[in-house]
This record gives sequence, C-alpha cells and structure tokens, in this order.
Amino acid sequence: MADETNDFTTREALFYHETIRPGKIEIIASKPMATQRDLSLAYSPGVAAPVKAIAEDPALAAKYTARSNLVAVISNGTAILGLGNLGALASKPVMEGKAVLFKRFADVDSIDLELDTEDPEAFINAVALMEPSFGGINLEDIKAPECFIIEQALRDRMNIPVMHDDQHGTAIIAAAGLINACHLTGRDLKDVKMVVNGAGASALACTALIKSVGVPHENVIVCDRSGPIYPGRADVDQWKSAHAVPTEARSLEEALVGADIFLGLSAAGALEPAWVEKMADQPIIFAMANPTPEIMPDEARAVRPDAIIATGRSDFPNQVNNVLGFPFIFRGALDVRATTINEEMKVAAAKAIAELARERVPEEVAAAYGTNHQFGREYIIPAPFDPRLMERVSCAVAKAAMDSGVAQDRIEDFDEYALALRSRLNPTTSVLTRVYDEAKAHPKRMVFAEAEEDVALRAAIQFRDFGYGEPILVGRTEKVREKLVELAVEDPDSFEIANSANYPDIEQMVDYLYKRLQRRGYTLRDVRRMVNQERNVFAALLVALDKGDGMITGLTRTYSQTAREIAKVIDAKPGATPFGVHMVIGKNHTTFLADTTINERPSAEQLAHIAKETAAVARRMGHEPRVAFLSYSTFGNPSGQWLGNIRDAVAILDAEDPGFEYEGEMAPDAALNPKVMSLYPFSRLSGPANVLIMPGLQSANLSAKLLRELSGDTIIGPMLIGSEKPVQIAPMTSIAPDVLTLAVLASAGIVG
Repeated sequence: MADETNDFTTREALFYHETIRPGKIEIIASKPMATQRDLSLAYSPGVAAPVKAIAEDPALAAKYTARSNLVAVISNGTAILGLGNLGALASKPVMEGKAVLFKRFADVDSIDLELDTEDPEAFINAVALMEPSFGGINLEDIKAPECFIIEQALRDRMNIPVMHDDQHGTAIIAAAGLINACHLTGRDLKDVKMVVNGAGASALACTALIKSVGVPHENVIVCDRSGPIYPGRADVDQWKSAHAVPTEARSLEEALVGADIFLGLSAAGALEPAWVEKMADQPIIFAMANPTPEIMPDEARAVRPDAIIATGRSDFPNQVNNVLGFPFIFRGALDVRATTINEEMKVAAAKAIAELARERVPEEVAAAYGTNHQFGREYIIPAPFDPRLMERVSCAVAKAAMDSGVAQDRIEDFDEYALALRSRLNPTTSVLTRVYDEAKAHPKRMVFAEAEEDVALRAAIQFRDFGYGEPILVGRTEKVREKLVELAVEDPDSFEIANSANYPDIEQMVDYLYKRLQRRGYTLRDVRRMVNQERNVFAALLVALDKGDGMITGLTRTYSQTAREIAKVIDAKPGATPFGVHMVIGKNHTTFLADTTINERPSAEQLAHIAKETAAVARRMGHEPRVAFLSYSTFGNPSGQWLGNIRDAVAILDAEDPGFEYEGEMAPDAALNPKVMSLYPFSRLSGPANVLIMPGLQSANLSAKLLRELSGDTIIGPMLIGSEKPVQIAPMTSIAPDVLTLAVLASAGIVG
C-alpha cells in the first residue's frame, strides 16, 4: 500500500508547480515598456547606442546590460538530488528552483539551462560559448568524475566565476559548521582527527576545503566503498588519490577509533552506533546523506549523548544547507566582477558563516522557524532566513576576491556596500538608515511596557545591543529575568526592570495620576489599582515623570484600548490631534497613509492638521511631501455629501501656504497614476502623491490592512503622531523587528 503522506506530498508538490502558471520563474522587464518611445529605446533604434559602447569597451556590458547580475544554473541531469541520472529535462524543476533561490536570497537574477548531453567535452564547449551572456555559472547535479573535469575545464577557459555547487556549496557550509563545533568542544583544527565517508564530488570538495581552513592533510582519512584511501591502493582515481594518507585502518570502523570528526556524504545507515561509541569524547558527527543520513541523530545520541550532530535535513538541528552559501558567494563575486571563485573566497565565506552563527539570533529567524535559536550544540550553522547572511558572506567574498587579485572592480567603502546589500532585499533599510544613525548618536531610555512578552523582550535586547539606548523592562522581576536567561542574555542583571509591585517611586506615580483623574470620576483607590495592575498606565507614568524618554507597547491589547489607557497619563501635544500613520515601502516608492488609527470622522481642521504633520514626518524621513486628500470623488466627480470637510481642509492649507504640494479631493488613481493625473493638468501635484490623507478612519484602516496583506510591500506602523511624549503602539501581530523599528523611530524623534 502506498504511503498516504507521500502521496499527499506528491500531489501538493505537483499542484504547486502547475498552478497560476507552469514552473517557478518568469521574465519581467526592468524598464518601462508602455509606450512606443519605451520600445524604441529598448530595441531599435535606441539599442544601437549601448551596442556601440560595448563594442568599444566590453567592460561596459556590466553597466548597460543585466549580465553583471545574471547567473546561469546549468545541469545535464546525471545526478539529480538523490534520484540519480534521470536526464536533462527531468532536472529542470530543480534548476528552476535554484534560480528562484538566487533571487529570493541574494537578488541575483538567474536562468536555468539544461544540456542534453553526457559527453563532458560537448558540455564544456556549450557552456564556454555562452560566456558573453552571463556574469557567472552555477553547475548543478552533474555526476562524478565528470563534474571535476567539467568544472576545471570551464574555470580554465572562462573569465567569469564558475562553481559546481554540489561540491563547493556543501563544503563551505560544512566547513563553517565544523569550525563552530570545534570551537564549542574546545578543539583546535590543527589537532583534530577527521574521517570522511564518501569520495564523490561533495565529499572530496568538503575534504579539500576543510584542509584549507586548518585541518592538516595527514589528519584526514577518506573512505570510499572499499575502505580508507591510502598510498598505493590500486583502485583509486586521481581525485581520490590526492587525499590518500598512510593508515593501518582498512575499514571505516577501524578508521573511526579515537576520531574527533565523522563527515559523511555517502549512504543511509553507513555509520553504525557501535562505531560511534569508539570515537573521541564529544564526537562531531556530520551525517549528510540525503534523504536519510548515515546515522539518525537519535541513534547517535543513544550511544554518545555528548555528540554534536549535523545532517542535511531541515527537520533536525544543524542543517547543512547550500542556500546559506551559493547566493551570497555569487553576489559578492558578481559585485567585484571576479574572474573566478577561488579557494580564498570559499574560505572567507565559511569563516563568515561560522562567525555569524555565534551572534545573537534575530527575530526573523525565530519567526520563520517557530523556535528560539541560540549558538550552541544544536545551532552551529545559521538558519537560511537569517537576514544578515547576504551582508556578511557577500562582503567577505568580495573582499577575498580583491585581496587575492581576481576582482576586476574594487569596493572602496565596505560600510556603504553593506548598506547597499541590505537595501537590495529590504528597502526599509535604506529609508531608515538615517533614523537608526540618529538614534545611535543620541541614545534614549525606552520603556518596553510588555517585557514579559518574547517579542517585546527581543526588541528590547536588540535596542540595547545595537546601541540605540537603554531599555526599561516593565514586568514581574523574576519572570522578566527568567526570559532574559531563556533568550541567552549573558548579563540579565544589567537590564533595568521596573516592577510596579516594588517600584520605589510608586507613591509619586499615584499622586501624579490622582491629580489628573480625580475630577474624571476616579477615586484614589481606583488610581492605585491602575498604577499597580495596568502595565500601560505604569509604563506611561514612567515616561510622564521622566523616568524614561519614550514608550513602546501594544502587543497584548487592542490598539484602541491601549490608546485609552495611555491617554489617562499622557496628553496630546498642545493644539495637536493625535493620529496614526502607516508607511508603505516598496522597491521604488515610499508612501505615507494617515489617519489610520484614531479619528473616525475627522473635521476639516483635523484633516489639515493631519496633512501638515504627516508631511513633516515624510520630510524627516528624507522625502519631499506631495499630499493628496483622498476621496471617492475627483474634483467633484461624482458629487456627494461627504466632500465638504475635504474641500475645507484644502482651503485651510490654501490660506496657510504650508510649504509643500497638496491637492484634493481626488481618487487614489488621480493621486498616484501618472496617466490619470495627466487628465487633470490643473492639479498642483508635480508627480504621484507620497502622502495620502484618508477621509475617515474606516477607509484608512481598511486600506492599510489590505495593503499589509496583499501588496507585498513593507508596511511600517501605525506610527502614533501628536502625543506629548514619544509613545508608540505596535499592532498585536507585530514581530520583534516591527517593535524595534517603532522604538527607534520614537527614540530618534522622527515620530511622536
């Protein structure tokens, strides 16, 4: 009987690949293609200009074409995953998947090419002839020993990076993991004894790179199906014989006696538990056969609980996953126009990955995997969704290419390059860079009102770790301290915890709040209860009494309820109307929406005030504001009963001359679509609006949430504007980076 789970998985996988449009990739134009002029520039006659320029100077291809960011993923299908030689056409889903990973993780454009030949020379000639098309070549799923021949020949013939990822991608990640495993067990790489089981492409590449990072040649025994490879063994080829060492061992079992490390790229069940028992203390076991490893982790731990274990599977800790390496290695190589990927670049990548795993793990990783990873025996390799990988690995690779003399371009400012890398996949970074710099330059004391919540506490830890200021953690002292320990904070006692049960200035707080509320129906007993039991009230009092400079909350209660609690303590700025702004950040735009949180049916005066304050936020964020008052009507068409306050708000700004562009009432397309805007030549907007003033809370809140769910853009907010003190209320669904961003915005004085 067939396994129903596997049948379901197969159906799901096939449906995934066929739905919407067949396959996983498509070509999208990066330039406008809407008009005859666009087409004339893209093709004839405009295309002649870059053609002539490149003919005169071939290096200009990197400037005028996509070549410098284009990698070909090429296979002949002779070693597809663990499925064997199924042919070139059957490899296409894998190659498309690899192309998608290049784009997802490193913003590298990629196209898959499947070559229907098992003749190495024909394969080599076909690929070499395509050098003008691509900035790099990623070889994939080619069986040994042909893969060695093909890769070396192409590296010799081509002046662009060529890498067989099955070999070197696995090697780089495995080397990084081994560096950290040795670190955790107190081993020096030059002293370890390692046994490699498997002598195929991946195993030999891993062996070579691990030797490059510091393990001596004589300390490594490589075994194939016939046992250890030693000098004089008759049945080994030139690639295996390069790793031959003298040894008395004649079997894998004998080779493992006293070994520190087992590295397997062989077959399921190849490592017996009894053999693991004979390894050295705290053995390091990398069982990377897929889909079933050489030994299952639970079997290894049953005999050696002190072992550090890695596999190639995502359902066990310490996954050796190529996606940690190849996108960022090619990213760095492409950005300096490297002529090859050499050993120095691979070693640099391995060390950068190893170092990253030792740092505190950000919230994005925890959110993606549903668990709290921290460096240790079950986290020696970073997770693929760690957003820092591209910056760290690509910078290391680019620098190594420059240092080793294979880079045709140079990066003069690596801080600027790192920022550019972060911005490629996270446009928020470039928009907020100035804000983060301002927060670091003037660190503040930020009150985190919900410090017993993991999300809030992670954000607070990052707030301090990144140098934005000192967090004040509101919560029960022991509970907060326990969570700090759980999150691997080395010095939990160094954090300031504010507990209403024993806070020294509690009477001052009660007195302050009672004077505010005694004529609003609250008794002294009511006030004391609120101060002692309502975390938002207590946190707001810390800010009101200058015990902290700002406050962040919102994770445990609805926005409106949280806002009401804070309003008991902190007023709006004199003459201000508090309101909320969502910031929508796309690849080529940043747009501000207001009011999305507070005012249900704002008056003309309130709309004018919201427009001016939101424009000020846009300016502080580095944008020249163009304000549109939105409506279902565009300049009276159609007419209706809800337009008066919008028109009056525009009239108020007319009388004030606020110093920025504004227009309304207008429908969204008249504010954002240049073609529609052209129908209204009298409009005062010089371009698409970037500040959208919504007519009422219902439409504003709906729009913001629809954009969050459907647009694919990055949404920041809501950001609370108009409070007398810097206070921000995060949505209940926020993750730590969302909370951190709002805290930094408040700390830097950009919003509030």
